[in-house]
Amino acid sequence: MKKILLTTLFILMGSTFVLNAKNFKGAEYRTKAAYTYGRFEARIKSAQREGMLSSFFTYHDGSSTWNEIDIEIMGRYNDNVQFNTITPGQTNHVRAQNVNFNPAEDFHTYAFEWTPDYVAWFIDGEEVARQTEDHIKTLNRPQKIMMNIWNPAYENWAGIFNEITLPFFAYYDFVSYYSYTPGTGTYGTGNNFTHLWTDEFNSWDQTRWDKATHTFNGNNCDFVQENAVFRDGKLVLCLTDPDNLGFTDKKIPVLLTARATSGKVTATFSEELDKTTAENKSLYMIAGTVIDSIRLQGNLKKVDLFISKLDLSKSYNLITLAGINDLADPPNITSAKAVMINMPKQLSFPIKINVGGLASSGYLADQEWNESVEYGYLDGTAAETSALISGTDEDYIYKSERYSLVTYKVRVPNGAYKLKLMMSENYFTENDKRVFDIFVEDSLVADNVDIFKAAGKNAAYNLTIDNIIIKDEVIDIYFPAEINNPLVDGIVVEQVSTGLNEQDNLTPDKFILEQNYPNPFNGNTIIKFFVSKEQPLDFYIYDTLGRKIFSKRIEDPATGENYITWNSNDEKNLPVCSGVYFYTLAGNDFTMTKKLLLMK
Repeated sequence: MKKILLTTLFILMGSTFVLNAKNFKGAEYRTKAAYTYGRFEARIKSAQREGMLSSFFTYHDGSSTWNEIDIEIMGRYNDNVQFNTITPGQTNHVRAQNVNFNPAEDFHTYAFEWTPDYVAWFIDGEEVARQTEDHIKTLNRPQKIMMNIWNPAYENWAGIFNEITLPFFAYYDFVSYYSYTPGTGTYGTGNNFTHLWTDEFNSWDQTRWDKATHTFNGNNCDFVQENAVFRDGKLVLCLTDPDNLGFTDKKIPVLLTARATSGKVTATFSEELDKTTAENKSLYMIAGTVIDSIRLQGNLKKVDLFISKLDLSKSYNLITLAGINDLADPPNITSAKAVMINMPKQLSFPIKINVGGLASSGYLADQEWNESVEYGYLDGTAAETSALISGTDEDYIYKSERYSLVTYKVRVPNGAYKLKLMMSENYFTENDKRVFDIFVEDSLVADNVDIFKAAGKNAAYNLTIDNIIIKDEVIDIYFPAEINNPLVDGIVVEQVSTGLNEQDNLTPDKFILEQNYPNPFNGNTIIKFFVSKEQPLDFYIYDTLGRKIFSKRIEDPATGENYITWNSNDEKNLPVCSGVYFYTLAGNDFTMTKKLLLMK
């Protein structure tokens, strides 16, 4: 429960006391027994909404001596899981671990091992984080196993809660407990753990578990028993309004935002959608454009509209018509809705950001990330120092910082970039007091960064990362902590080349045909290509016998990036079965062919 001062906490066993009924209702499931040391494991598909979290943790439910070990999956992220130990004095030791999957799209197995010497966290059987510092020895009180879903009052941590996105559901497939038996076990690190029990959540085992009925300061919901339900062999923890408790959804899906990028508009809805209706082109309108194809993203809440002619210098509205269903049974159906499309506002290179500070001398002011901005932070606290900073003539940048941040994002065109991270240790005066890692995209670029060890106190320290390849038009920088709170003072982004294939530097006779996506695929696939000049093009798909399966004449492709969509289910003349096919793009003076794989 990071960053929360729980001055009044009613989580006594069996308590039914509630601090003033709140506007929202969550759920907590907790063991009757408490455990000291062991391996704790759960298979979870989290809920994904801003302003809330799903958790799996242990907590000492007794004296005022705080002992807690957390796995918290914040609904605002699609690529992050947070680990924490909370020790006496309510001291947090947080690591925000970036992951290469969306925790809300599928089940993953999360675990932690708690021993007298370390706490280690695991995802899908792989150790991803470990704490061994002195505070681990203070985790010596018996702790109950708990899971909950709730909406914190702290927006910088959890994001902005939006009631229209209710209800939220987090799914738990099983929980297992392994006792700590060094030297005699059969499981876990060093085979030092022994399996004692697994609950597969076919029903409420009231000999082992309680459904909580309490709340606490900093929690904007009450926990109620009705919101811990069992469905299809899963425990489902629900966050709802007071009138629709349990695993029920009576709210219609709502179009929240839309944002344009080159050749595409991404629409975000309030909840998960049915794929068939969400990908119905007739239910979307953008005046002055033609929607070529539609793809529902894996999180089921975002819809990509691929558009052949979209002028990024103009303004557009996206209109969705009634007829898009959610996943409820029976489904709730959208009403007509219009939103203004957020158009990209290309930043000038080099992009220079004064993280934690104001705009100054060509540096942009720090700001929080959302769908309408071009850069910003997620989580963290701004701080400043009046001390002089050595080793730089830009000390005003190193005097301001943002610490405890999870990630920083910058929108850029796809291409290659050089990144400079500017840092100064303005607080600690010893080595090994602040240590953190830095990831850019999915790559670890700096391990165990210790600014004081590298440069001393109040001294500029820069880290330069070359040849960052961006394919999704956003640079993602992550700051997982090892010891205490990571920080950054400034960010500078330089452009090395534009476009994944340098499409902006195409010579007059050059073109690019990219690999289709997804590949392999079933149904729709999308092919992206780049041309340096407007000219008619022909697009064909052939089977391995040379028979033409699909053809399309493209009379006026835009200079630069374009998209073609092929739906294999639309072909009626020849059978289109699983297998290899070839797609060809031909112009007046070029032809290129690539393979694609259809799997039905």
